[in-house]
Amino acid sequence: MWPTAVVSDMFYEQRMSVPETPTALRGEYDEQLASIIDRHGLETTLDRTSVDRDVLEALLEGESPELSLEGAAEIQALESDEPDAETIETMACEHLLLGMTTAVLDVDAVESHLEIDLDAKEVQQKIERRAPMSFAEYVHLQHVIVGRSQ
Repeated sequence: MWPTAVVSDMFYEQRMSVPETPTALRGEYDEQLASIIDRHGLETTLDRTSVDRDVLEALLEGESPELSLEGAAEIQALESDEPDAETIETMACEHLLLGMTTAVLDVDAVESHLEIDLDAKEVQQKIERRAPMSFAEYVHLQHVIVGRSQ
């Protein structure tokens, strides 16, 4: 059903380019996560992550369900050549900070380009992992940051 090779840009890696829209970027990541779930099996994924069955099934059906960054990291960590979920989540946020530095963006600039409703303080708290981040928020932040540094 899903390709056996995972796309080379894992969501937590430093990206140098992004598709035109956050929706397209999220679609890439949803496909990757669905591929991992498919390879490991729904039951194994349920047993080894904290992600709800409905969310996993929605990913397998090609949807973009509500998912936390932590949940996406747990799914990614199922792969044998991947770091643990906490490391993945940390790396994802560190790459956002690095991207902001490279693009010379502050949280106000990021906020001004976001298509979702987050203020500058919330952006900062989420990137610094002082507040939980949804996967959708992460994708939108990554899209803005990488898009401004291209």
